[in-house]
Amino acid sequence: MKNRTTPNLFPASARPNGRRATAGKAGLLLALAATACLLAGCETDGTTLAAAKPTEAPKPPMTHQLAAEQCWMSTEGNKALDANLDKRADVVTKCIADKMKAAGS
Repeated sequence: MKNRTTPNLFPASARPNGRRATAGKAGLLLALAATACLLAGCETDGTTLAAAKPTEAPKPPMTHQLAAEQCWMSTEGNKALDANLDKRADVVTKCIADKMKAAGS
C-alpha cells in the first residue's frame, strides 16, 4: 500500500505574492511586539501634564437673567408658592435683587 499524503490545496504559487500563511502571522506578532515595546516606555506614575487635574472653569458673572433663573428654580416645589403665582413673583423679585446686590451689580 502506498503512503498517501494530503495534497496541498493552496500551493505557494496560488497565494498572493507567493507567500506562505505563516508570513502574515509573523508580521502580526512583530507588530504586537513593537506596540508592547512602545507602550512599555509610557509613564504611569501620574506626574505628567495629562495626569494633572483640570482646573474648574470660572463661574460666569452674575447677570439678571442668571439670577432670575436661579431664583425661580429655588421656589420650585414650594407648595405655598406654587398655588399663588403673585406671591411667587414677589419672592423671586426679592431674590433677584439680593443676588444682584451681592454680586455688586
